Amino acid sequence: MNNIKERQVGGDTYPARSDLAGRMGEELAAQYLIRKGYRIVGQNVRSGPAEIDLIAIDGDILCFVEVKSRKRNDQGDPEEYVDFRKQKRLVLGATCFHARDRYNHLRVRFDVISVLEENGKMIIAHLENAFEVDP
Repeated sequence: MNNIKERQVGGDTYPARSDLAGRMGEELAAQYLIRKGYRIVGQNVRSGPAEIDLIAIDGDILCFVEVKSRKRNDQGDPEEYVDFRKQKRLVLGATCFHARDRYNHLRVRFDVISVLEENGKMIIAHLENAFEVDP
């Protein structure tokens, strides 16, 4: 099942603006991480109860990255939208993904990347270890 909201325009189907902006933000975030030396191992991965925006390896750390994109920050910074419920869902999804033999030797970290359009420029903020997981 495809979760992309669509709108009909002249017989062709296009992703809704919010989905397009979200996907563009995720792509910019992935490019940013690659430039920093991370290796992307998953994008929009459905794992357990969560869809994880990006999964990347930084050295010996498996990073689960939530990407938040906004055109304006008048309703708060994008990273503020990663609330406790979202964190809990990400942790459950990450637990399912991390259990795979291929990745279970790596430590885990949760990052948030915000992509904000400001005066025609894209501003990327990367919060490493954005939240802790209770043991």
